[in-house]
Amino acid sequence: MKWLLLMLVATLPVAAADGKEPTESEVDNIIQKFASKESEFSRARENYTYRQTVRVLELDEGGNTRGRHEVVADIIFSNEGKRTERVVRAPVSTLKNLQLTPEDEQDLRSVQPFVLTSEEIGKYFIRYLGKETLDEIPCYVFSVKPKKMEQGQRYFSGLIYVDDRDLQIVKSYGRATGVLKKGSDQQFPKFETYREQIDGKYWFPTYTMANDTLMFQNGPQPIRMTVKYEDYKQFKSDTTIKFEDKEATTPPSTEPKKP
Repeated sequence: MKWLLLMLVATLPVAAADGKEPTESEVDNIIQKFASKESEFSRARENYTYRQTVRVLELDEGGNTRGRHEVVADIIFSNEGKRTERVVRAPVSTLKNLQLTPEDEQDLRSVQPFVLTSEEIGKYFIRYLGKETLDEIPCYVFSVKPKKMEQGQRYFSGLIYVDDRDLQIVKSYGRATGVLKKGSDQQFPKFETYREQIDGKYWFPTYTMANDTLMFQNGPQPIRMTVKYEDYKQFKSDTTIKFEDKEATTPPSTEPKKP
């Protein structure tokens, strides 16, 4: 969005849990393992249908809604098995000071539901911060930021919370970043994305939220954004997913399931 971001002052304590902290070599091993799990999760999610609801509210000084952008879409498979997006509802946008850009669309697809796979970890500096319990889930907390940014690519910068049992990301907190054209008036809000366990195996993103006051060149603009990912249903599976040294293979489905 064409925003100049006024960053939120957020308190994010990373309290070390009781017990022994991992050594440096153990941390490296944890990173390699959760990146491998994220690769498996990423492939598995490509075999699921789901509904995505994006809502951006433009607020006035009193916190009342002044403009709204909303799109409800089903991520489905065609009869030929090709993954596609079908818009279910898209009322005319009434935003006045905000404009969604191609970078925003890219962030919705790949940054806000952030996945840090084995193929991607080389692009990031990853620093272990400690342990924290998140909604009764013991987690390893890591700081993540891109090493180098290339034109046309979008990246995540912030914190990730990794479940210490399943070694998958259960929450990410940060913002999207990337190389912008010189003189561009674009900035991007900080957001939180939460995941939930689907089918007893995979931690899929289910909710993203951002609540910021963004500074245009001509003044501040409060906004609120939410993205919901719901009604996950497996369409097919042609890969073998291994968790905790136990293989689970699901035979391919011959008919698409309705979202």
